[in-house]
Amino acid sequence: MTTETASPKDRQDAAGPGHGYAPDYVHGYSETEAHRLGDQADTLAELLHAGTAYPAGSRVLEAGCGVGAQTAHLLAASPGVLLTAVDVSAESLARARARVAAEAPTARVTWHHGDLHRLPFPDGAFDHVFVCFVLEHLADPVAALTALRRVLRPGGTITVIEGDHGSAFFHPQGPAARDAVDLLVRLQAAAGGDALLGRRLYPLLTEAGFRDVAVRPRTVHADGARPALVEGFTRRTFVAMVEAVRTEALAAGLTTPDAFDHGIAELRRTAEPGGTFHYTFFKAVAVNP
Repeated sequence: MTTETASPKDRQDAAGPGHGYAPDYVHGYSETEAHRLGDQADTLAELLHAGTAYPAGSRVLEAGCGVGAQTAHLLAASPGVLLTAVDVSAESLARARARVAAEAPTARVTWHHGDLHRLPFPDGAFDHVFVCFVLEHLADPVAALTALRRVLRPGGTITVIEGDHGSAFFHPQGPAARDAVDLLVRLQAAAGGDALLGRRLYPLLTEAGFRDVAVRPRTVHADGARPALVEGFTRRTFVAMVEAVRTEALAAGLTTPDAFDHGIAELRRTAEPGGTFHYTFFKAVAVNP
């Protein structure tokens, strides 16, 4: 069962210039990106969602649900929750609804199109808040966390998951590959985000007023003994993510076509026989005092 809430003002405030997109999402809103997010979520579901389960009847807010890639796994781990999923992109929200309808048709979900900084919910409306791969795209993550703390009841928990591109190391490690990864970091910074945010979760949550903050790294290591991770993470998640910013990197004058393509070729070699790829996600759980 699903419902949707959004006032005309929510729709106007949430919309980017003429599109309903969040303008600071560096990866874009293409169909290819939606599939990449789904591949990433499915590949990493056990790693990222382990330990996250809410009792039936809990009021859970997923802030920045995107295309629903994480929503489906959140619902699978916590059947019976009363989930409210929020996103600033109307197009992403529609994709999320379709995915959940197909994978969890009996789930109780309320969909809200709006900005997580201006949520129309009363103080303490939720028992738990879940945020995955959102803060890295925001210019002021502390302000976002503070807004989320307002709608979380005292004693309620927030779970935040973020990556950190500085944690990526691989073999063979060519300089062009490292430059390609750095381009993504620079583009995200230019858009007002931080692709290295994972390492900052503890101070960010503490500054936003949360207590009992516990941050645990979740590490992916893909090699020939883990072919599913080589395909699902190295090729279809990480390399695909870097490759997708080619147009933006060239338009910004940060690289040349030959240099970028050489970097992608080097990254792809890490998924070939003898290659390895390592990346760390950071998962934090904190309490609203």
